[in-house]
Amino acid sequence: MKLKFRIKYATSWGERLCVVLNCCSKDGTVRQHHLEMKTDDGEWWLLETSVLESRQHPLSHIVYAYHVEDSKGCVQRREWNLVARCYHFDSAKNYEFCDQWRDRPLLYHLYTDACAVTRHEPLCQEVEARVFPLYRKTLMFRVSAPQLRLGQSVALCGSHPSMGSWNPSRFLRMEYVGQHEWMLTINAVGMFLPLEYKYIVVDDATNSIVSWEEGDNRQVEQTELVDGQVYVMYGEQLRLPEKLWRAAGVAIPVAALRSEHSYGVGDFGDLKHFMDWVARTGMNVVQLLPVFDTTTNHHAPDACPYKPISGFALHPHYIDLDAAGTLRSKTAMTQFMRRRQELNAQATVDYEAVDCVKTDYLRQLFAEQGKRTLSTASCQAFVASASEWLKPYADYRGEPYDYVCYVQYLLHSQLKAAADYGRAKGVVLKGDLPLGMHRESVDVRQYPELFRLDGQMGVSPDHSTTKGQNWQSPTYQWTTDGDSRQHHIEEWLQKRLRHLTQYFGAIKLDHIVGYFCQWELPDDAVDARLGHYIPSLPLTVDEIEYFGLHFRHDLFTRPFINDHIIGQTFGIHADYVREHYLNALAYQLYELKPEFNTQRKVVQAFCGRNDENSLWIRDGLLRLIANVLFVEDHDQKEMYHPRMQAVEEPVFDALNADEKEAYLRLYYNYFRQRHSFYWGQLATRRLAELSDHCRMLVCGDDLGQQPESVSSVLDTLRFLSLEVQQMPKQHGLEFAHLEANPYRSVATISTPDMAPLRLWWQDNPERRQRYYITMLQKEGRAPEQLPAFLAEEIIARHLYCPSMLCILQLQDWLAMDGELRRSRPQDERINTPSDPSHCWNYRMHITIDQLLQADRLNDKILTMVKRSHRYNPE
Repeated sequence: MKLKFRIKYATSWGERLCVVLNCCSKDGTVRQHHLEMKTDDGEWWLLETSVLESRQHPLSHIVYAYHVEDSKGCVQRREWNLVARCYHFDSAKNYEFCDQWRDRPLLYHLYTDACAVTRHEPLCQEVEARVFPLYRKTLMFRVSAPQLRLGQSVALCGSHPSMGSWNPSRFLRMEYVGQHEWMLTINAVGMFLPLEYKYIVVDDATNSIVSWEEGDNRQVEQTELVDGQVYVMYGEQLRLPEKLWRAAGVAIPVAALRSEHSYGVGDFGDLKHFMDWVARTGMNVVQLLPVFDTTTNHHAPDACPYKPISGFALHPHYIDLDAAGTLRSKTAMTQFMRRRQELNAQATVDYEAVDCVKTDYLRQLFAEQGKRTLSTASCQAFVASASEWLKPYADYRGEPYDYVCYVQYLLHSQLKAAADYGRAKGVVLKGDLPLGMHRESVDVRQYPELFRLDGQMGVSPDHSTTKGQNWQSPTYQWTTDGDSRQHHIEEWLQKRLRHLTQYFGAIKLDHIVGYFCQWELPDDAVDARLGHYIPSLPLTVDEIEYFGLHFRHDLFTRPFINDHIIGQTFGIHADYVREHYLNALAYQLYELKPEFNTQRKVVQAFCGRNDENSLWIRDGLLRLIANVLFVEDHDQKEMYHPRMQAVEEPVFDALNADEKEAYLRLYYNYFRQRHSFYWGQLATRRLAELSDHCRMLVCGDDLGQQPESVSSVLDTLRFLSLEVQQMPKQHGLEFAHLEANPYRSVATISTPDMAPLRLWWQDNPERRQRYYITMLQKEGRAPEQLPAFLAEEIIARHLYCPSMLCILQLQDWLAMDGELRRSRPQDERINTPSDPSHCWNYRMHITIDQLLQADRLNDKILTMVKRSHRYNPE
């Protein structure tokens, strides 16, 4: 059998197009061939090859895809391959594939599980290598039609009598082969080519035409077919506008769910029950915080969901003990019932108490039921599939392997059951993939080559957060072209994403800027001021001087300290600081003593000293250490990064007018222009590889400072952006205009790191007033407390905005009901990023059953969801 591939693709100099061909045998054997295509004009690429069939491994079908390589053989770009180019094999025929390069389609969201769940379509379909009748001369048509609704099919009608002669009653029905793909073969013997045709949509029940596709007629451009030839035309997508898919949802941490049967913290059983309320209100999405295990010390700080100790293990706190099983001892069960009542009576989550009770219960339950559960076929299948991460995780926890397998199997089963229950109701779970890992996590220990352990991940300083944020997680060791290490960070992230596909139909990529670049701090830094981006393009001395700034190493890279700065920073403590923490240098300058010359040393020296004067001196010393213009690159000596926000520091005032102007030019070029294209290319490759075979709807958390290329990369990959009206992305605006939200986005009022709507309204009088006048178009003075009717109006505006998804925190939904919402808005906050002691202990103040019985609120939400065209009924 001969195969001929033909595709039009304009390459750059030195690039070439290749075909990766998989020959799949009937016994499951796959032989992969990497084939280089040829071109005469750099635009049309051709390849002819023969496939030799083995008698031992007879072929059943072929699967192939295109990619672009550079002159060194490194892959520069891959085509979208979620929907495989898959065809049945007939060794008696020769196939010619007339293809077009496939980028991610504009309707990419229609291929995701999130959309399939709400449209009540089957999940996890694969394109079948279905056997079609082949003739002496065969035309094979293939088209993708994700726009179809249930009960509709695709047909073909064309200019030739065998294609209906454009007669609407003589169309040819196509066959569905999976993943929205439709195929048909036609006997081309006696046909005069070329010919024209179009695809049409047919109603299955009435066999009538619903619509013809738009645009010009399609053409079979081939002028002649030879005997034994199968001419395959991949028609891309059906040219029909889709009915805009929009949905509403609620965001809530699993831990915050409350029911009568839970043990002081929400669990996966509560999540399953919560789906009933979501379906009752006409919503389709439940967004969760990360559900990975975060246990390090079994204390309250472990509650932060963004510092997981495993990229795969679920948190034991989320196990539904009632569903797990009942202890044989009635006395023990009575004691646990009493402890459950005590925990459930608390307004917030008591992390340590919950940990103690659930661990005690699970260990007793394992002693009674563990062996029986572990012997089941489903448990053994789970353990076999998860053994790669279960064994290191058990070693990390210091617990018996069988016990860890038992607990993780229960968690997996319960979360899977909750997800399946929601899918049956048309409700999809949206997960959250944290960017960082705990420094002492299982994955860091297992794959240390994937992380930069001598650095810390954080967020760069800005005008609102002058110190930035130090997350203390290690940064990623991204791979480069030609890297031959066994484990790559991209492969590890792909495994994590595939793992989450079992439960979630949509996923939020936390801090998506981290896939472009990460803000890395030295390991001796406490705050983020002395960090720089990685990867990046640091400046050489020649480049710095090209901008007109004469480079002086000691002045620019070491803390600049003189008497004026000391007096300005320490006030009445200036003499004390000179005597105890500084050494005098020439020209009335100073340097920090060796025992205080890093931020980490300073913090350690002041450990336990919490009086006002000590804190004043400590913070002043931390600022002195960061009082530099440039940060030297850790990996490349004699290369430098401008210090973020250095223009706000005293050292900037030490420059003369010409030097200031030169530094500002350099600073703007470095942070606004130098990296935009570079980071955009890196992120496109990384995120494309990460999500290539992912059927989850991907949303990027793109709030805060970000490279200019972020929006274009998200658009290219068809990811959803995150739009918060209080955090506009357009420079110069205080509030974003909801009507300007892109369709491919998630609209929300607040995030877990922000004050919910009522608290923001109460705590920001000036902004509240401006919002009241400019965004709500009201007159007079805004009320100090947000009334329910205004909350309803704000929520309605978000529901009516163009965004594909509108997902609001439960606290914001409840703000519409003056009787049901909390009395104190302060109790609605989930996290305060500026407060490192905040323990993520928010919990619903009413139970899920009470929420289900709140007919007035539920009917109001249902009506709003329907009127805003976000309702997707069963």
